[in-house]
Amino acid sequence: MAGQRKDKMELRTLILLKKKGLSNRKVAQMMNINRKTVDSYIQRFKVLELDYSELLSMDDAKLHDLFTEEDQTEKKRYEILSSQFSKIQSELKRPGATLQTIWQNYLIEHPDGYRYTQFTTHYRKWKGQVKASGKLEHKAGQKLFVDFTGKKMSYVDRVTGEVIPVEIFVAVYPCSQYTFVKAVASQKREDFIDCLDSCLRWSGGVPQAIVSDNLKSAVSKGSKYAPEINKTLADFALFHSCVVDPARPYHPQDKALVERSVTLVYQRIFYPLDKQTFFSLKELNVAIAEQLVLYNDYLFSHGGSTRRSQFIDLEKEYLNPLPVSTYSLRYFRRAKVQKISHVYLSVDKNYYSVPHRYTGHHVEVQYNSETVEVFYNFQRIAKHPRSFRPGNYTTIGDHMPSSHQVYNDWNPVYFEQRAAAVGVSAQEYIRRLIAQYNYPEMAYKQAQGILAFVKTHSAPRVENACKRALSHHKASYQTIYNILKNRLDTLEEEVQEAFHIPVHENLRDTSIYR
Repeated sequence: MAGQRKDKMELRTLILLKKKGLSNRKVAQMMNINRKTVDSYIQRFKVLELDYSELLSMDDAKLHDLFTEEDQTEKKRYEILSSQFSKIQSELKRPGATLQTIWQNYLIEHPDGYRYTQFTTHYRKWKGQVKASGKLEHKAGQKLFVDFTGKKMSYVDRVTGEVIPVEIFVAVYPCSQYTFVKAVASQKREDFIDCLDSCLRWSGGVPQAIVSDNLKSAVSKGSKYAPEINKTLADFALFHSCVVDPARPYHPQDKALVERSVTLVYQRIFYPLDKQTFFSLKELNVAIAEQLVLYNDYLFSHGGSTRRSQFIDLEKEYLNPLPVSTYSLRYFRRAKVQKISHVYLSVDKNYYSVPHRYTGHHVEVQYNSETVEVFYNFQRIAKHPRSFRPGNYTTIGDHMPSSHQVYNDWNPVYFEQRAAAVGVSAQEYIRRLIAQYNYPEMAYKQAQGILAFVKTHSAPRVENACKRALSHHKASYQTIYNILKNRLDTLEEEVQEAFHIPVHENLRDTSIYR
């Protein structure tokens, strides 16, 4: 530095006078020093981009670090340090790396190098002034940003010629900007989970967190501070030992990287494929995958590396390993245990047993393509193979009470007594219906339905319908329903005997054939 050297007391005086707004000439006069000395210090302040308040807040050791080098020494040191700025920036992306540890390694190689204050000051100046809102720094393997593009792609149905629009999923590892793209039929939960699973298998590892926009398939209830994550997505994350961290609403900087990537995807994947015609979703995804290879191999504008090379060099080793097994999509439903000791799964229209002591309680039903599990207060109380046959009862014997046990008024005696009030035939028919099942509880809902016909058709008609149905080989609710619907219970006996075709549960009336 040209001119005279000032001790730290005089330097603080110089800074204080400049803070008051005095000119360099006035400061030199008041301190009785050469004006060029003042000029050189002020130039140094500007280079370091430090204001006077910051300088005054520093202790003497830090001021010493900043202002003791000669011009030539400073120039040489800065050239050595500046040649490493890019390397420092890359090193900081590694988990656990800090400027303090990087500076310590720098000093081992360059013992005459900068002290820590100047080291960090020069690096931060090179990197650019950080805004008050904060520039997000991304550590390797820490996050995966995911979103759907606003624009869609499409394929043509070969049979109908219909143009089928599809959604485009984009995922970005922010540290390396390594990008994954896939076309799916919709943004529904099933397609979203399929995209995430495909992305993790494509990249060969799992990040610490999946950062999504506030998609309906990801967030059940949005919140600035504590969004409620969709249970299926949370289950997917738990299976892969990571977390879901939705971007904050109205904070575009949280997802700026993935939005920039979407713009590039429009340019480098949408545009090259725009004039091509595809005839299936699979065919479209093959073409997208080919363009994606080129996209991830583009050299960055600053040169020297690509998304793929940065992912391999900086990020891949920090991803957690994939689970050995594949994830099976799991769904969640609330249900109430019915009096028959079963819960009803509406999606398949069938029933699954639970221990009868939970009758009347609300439970959570979790199911995938293979199993159905029932939980009460976070404890699993039943597990069954999934059935896809509507009306089927999947029952474990130990779940059912004794056929003679009275619980909540539903038992064989209870239904026989109610049927006796209708008539002898009704009582016999209900007794036969219940006796058909190994577990009488499975007949209770049908018995309840048959006896409920009294409200809409009268007791005599129900009695006659049961009398007529006793001649059938099997008792069922549907048989009584058909007899009442077709008013067969009102026909005279001699007319009934004239029928050569026996009445059964598959009987259809004439309206079917009109």
